Amino acid sequence: MPKILMPLGDATETLDTFYPYFRLPEAGYEVVVAGPEARLYHTVMHEIPPDSSIPWDITQERPAYHIKADIAFRDVQSADYAGMFVSGGRAPEYLRYDQDLLRITRELAAAGKPIASVCHGIEILTAAGIIHGKTVTTVAKCAMDAEQGGANYVNQEVVVDGDIVTARTWHDNAPFMREFLRMLDAQR
Repeated sequence: MPKILMPLGDATETLDTFYPYFRLPEAGYEVVVAGPEARLYHTVMHEIPPDSSIPWDITQERPAYHIKADIAFRDVQSADYAGMFVSGGRAPEYLRYDQDLLRITRELAAAGKPIASVCHGIEILTAAGIIHGKTVTTVAKCAMDAEQGGANYVNQEVVVDGDIVTARTWHDNAPFMREFLRMLDAQR
C-alpha cells in the first residue's frame, strides 16, 4: 500500500487532519503521521462562533482529539512516500522552522510527488520554497504567506498547479480530497 506522509504538531486543526487521515486508507493509501518527535499530539478545532454577541474577526481555538506521530521528521526518508498531506491549524506556524520537515518537503516536490496543503499548511510550502511561480489557495488570512513564497493567491475552494493541490479550509475537504486522490492514483 503506498504511503502518504502527514506532518503535524500540536495545534494541528482537527478537521483538516482527520478527514484525510481516514479518507486516504479508504482509497488504498497508508497514512504515516510524522511530527517533531514520535509522540502524541493535541489537535484543535477552529471556528468563528455563529451566534456571538460580540463578533470574532478570527477563529476561536478549542482543544480537540489527540493523534500519535509514528515517526519523527528527522527519521523520514522521502523516497518511502507517494505524497504528502499538510494540515492547517496553528502547527505550521512553528513547524515551518523544522529543517528536517523542509528537507522532506523539498525532496517530495523535486521528485514530482503530489503534495496537498490546506489552510495554514501553506506556511510550510512557503518556507520550503516550493510554491514560487505557482497558483495556490489557502485561508484568506494566509494569502500574504502564499504571496511571500512567490505564489499567485486565488480565493477558490481547490487549486491544482503541477504536483501541488491546495484548499482554503476544511470546508473544502470533499473537492480537495477528490483532487488529491486523482493525483495520487495517476502515479500508481
